[in-house]
Amino acid sequence: MPSRSFVCIPWRGIAGDLAAWDALSNRAAEPNPFFESWYLLPSLEAFDPEGDVELLCYEEQGRLCGLLPIVRRSRYYRYPIPNLSSWLHDNCFLGSPLVARGCEHGFFRALFPWADRNAGTALFLHLSRLPLAGPLHTALLGVCHEQNRTAALVHHEERALLASDQAPETYFEAAMSAKKRKELRRQYNRLSELGDLRFDRREDSAGLDRWLGDFLALEAAGWKGKAGSALASARATERLFTAALRSAAERGKLERLTLSLDGKPLAMLATFLTPPGAFSFKTAFDEGYARFSPGVLLQRENLAMLDRKDVHWTDSCAAADHPMIDHIWHERRAIGRLSIAIGGKMRRALFSQLARRETVRIPQTAQSDNP
Repeated sequence: MPSRSFVCIPWRGIAGDLAAWDALSNRAAEPNPFFESWYLLPSLEAFDPEGDVELLCYEEQGRLCGLLPIVRRSRYYRYPIPNLSSWLHDNCFLGSPLVARGCEHGFFRALFPWADRNAGTALFLHLSRLPLAGPLHTALLGVCHEQNRTAALVHHEERALLASDQAPETYFEAAMSAKKRKELRRQYNRLSELGDLRFDRREDSAGLDRWLGDFLALEAAGWKGKAGSALASARATERLFTAALRSAAERGKLERLTLSLDGKPLAMLATFLTPPGAFSFKTAFDEGYARFSPGVLLQRENLAMLDRKDVHWTDSCAAADHPMIDHIWHERRAIGRLSIAIGGKMRRALFSQLARRETVRIPQTAQSDNP
């Protein structure tokens, strides 16, 4: 039998073993850039200064094979119900743990008994923003069945996904009507008449600092800046954005796509590259040119992701029913929140009562094999 261990450590305690963390990220059963070291550590530094978050680390034969940030909460959204919860923040768009391929069942077989032993006052274990298909979801449900645990799906949504064998132009023609394609060509031509219009795609660090500054300024100049929700509206989110993108670029995990007019950015997109998947992290466009649809023009160019041999799908990271990307990308990725029974009979009985009130039925689309 392989030697296994499951420990919970303060997140600052893993800083000296980033090589093992990065190695795990590169052999994960399902990619999640938001839990990779170059994104999660800046997130924790920005949003967990007191060090309340801990990292659950699963090892097999002395090798790191699983990682999940976890926190004890006294409230369950607006209700005063203590729980153990995976830790996320507003700019963390996926909550699946990093688990090495082939270790999915072992990870959950260790996680749930750990939660039993360390429940404290927590009524249940809550895992947010999980993909509702794929090897991790299959393993989670399988281990819950093995251990006779209730796993309640308490929230479900579907967001745009780009996953097709079609060529970019073929996909575009199928995604948009002839009338809309004609209008987009007209907008591109009119915009081209104003100056030198260019698309620029980069995966290196050249000019990155300027690009980051341009992106932050472009986003802050629009509605997000007025609403106070732009990255530059708070020092913490600005620092996270710049630190994470610099580190991603150093690792070859960042693609920058820009539409510019005479060197002035009109639309910008940052995508995390985590083969076999990719994640559209942040986009911004100049609202002064809205009549030319620069954001849609940029997404039209972004369909070139379909030509990449190493990327089989791209997660939009967008809200469900997004008014723009949903009309261009026609595949969907089901994402949900699951609450899982832990502890003894009394605790599980209380949880079952709560789960019956909150559980929603998993639709058939959420049970597909798409990523």
